[in-house]
Amino acid sequence: MEKTTYTITELAKEFDVTTRAIRFYEDQGLLTPLREGRRRVYRKRDRVRLKLILRGKRLGFSLGEIKELFDLYDNAPSEIPQLQRFINILGERKDILEQQKQDIEVVLQEITAVERQCRDLLSEKEKASAARHRKTAKA
Repeated sequence: MEKTTYTITELAKEFDVTTRAIRFYEDQGLLTPLREGRRRVYRKRDRVRLKLILRGKRLGFSLGEIKELFDLYDNAPSEIPQLQRFINILGERKDILEQQKQDIEVVLQEITAVERQCRDLLSEKEKASAARHRKTAKA
């Protein structure tokens, strides 16, 4: 049976993040644990949100974008606006990654060309050096 509440330490261990990171997400308004004195009590909702925050970060979303999606979910009677915005954000992120992929391909081609030039130059230098050694050995 799944727990209904969690401590900050339990969530930190489960998701392999620091308690400081979790508190930062709270400060950003992404998590809203209950308080029992100075102790934070996280509910299932907070656990799910932490999981979504970490997934969003892996996908390259900013915390602002993640918060925007949470706010849409909290304020919309249906999930349609949230899903539409999520699709838009995914498309934007995909475009950025595609551009980065193209940029990386260009840089890799440049590196390959420079590497080839360096190898050719090294080969010429080694041949010239070997020829000089043969001449001095004969003399």
